[in-house]
Amino acid sequence: MENAIIGITFLYLLSSAGYIAYLFLQKDVLHRLSGYVLALAFLGHTATIGYNFLMAGHMPVSDLHETLSVAAWAIVGVYILFQHQFNLKVLGAFAAPLAGMAMIASDLLPRIPLLAQNSLRSIWLVFHVLAVFSGEAAFALACGIGVLYLIQEKTIKTKKRRFFYRRLPSLEFLDSSGYVCVVAGFTLLTIGLATGFVYAKMIWGKFLSWDPKEIWSGVTWLLYAALIHERLVVGWRGRKSAILAIIGFCVIIFTFLGVNLLMKGHHEVFTRW
Repeated sequence: MENAIIGITFLYLLSSAGYIAYLFLQKDVLHRLSGYVLALAFLGHTATIGYNFLMAGHMPVSDLHETLSVAAWAIVGVYILFQHQFNLKVLGAFAAPLAGMAMIASDLLPRIPLLAQNSLRSIWLVFHVLAVFSGEAAFALACGIGVLYLIQEKTIKTKKRRFFYRRLPSLEFLDSSGYVCVVAGFTLLTIGLATGFVYAKMIWGKFLSWDPKEIWSGVTWLLYAALIHERLVVGWRGRKSAILAIIGFCVIIFTFLGVNLLMKGHHEVFTRW
């Protein structure tokens, strides 16, 4: 299984190199080959996570090593779906390296043995983890699109229509596709929080324990709710929406990593993530 993870990480990095090469060379064959390699890695990663699920009897998120692996898997899965729908080719140069870096970090972290716990064997936990990780993966793509938007906007304003101008789509397309990612992520995060509340009620006897991860997840939800509200009511588009998408993903990274490393709570005690 260790060799399989190393192989999957290598394929993610190989795909990343291909997408970055496509960004510079604009050869469609590079994009197609990178997509095939990424899909192969994703299938192998799915099989590995499924195997670990069957062996452990619960979602493989018992420590930060496993959690980062699932995060990388979710990013790639959501990117493949997004790419099929929107065909934003240059986004692969963001999504694949992000997944590759998550896998490298996962490989470097120690595996922490965890005794089987009935608290981890809940269908509500499965729904909670899949929804939250998929939602955060969609927010990661929204962040990447936000960065692309700001780059293209600066290129147009400075009238230096060189490298990025010829490789990035219109500002309108970037804005609309980024908003789709935000809405999808917000919907999935809402489902994830709701199923998490049900799971918490079953395990700890109450829906909300004011656990640090619960609090920061709520902060993330409110931030993206504000983004959607301001876009629909006030008309926030373009630059403001892109910046808030980037800020939102920074908050997610803190919720994902900072809370684990700096704070203690139910998630650390029971699942260490």
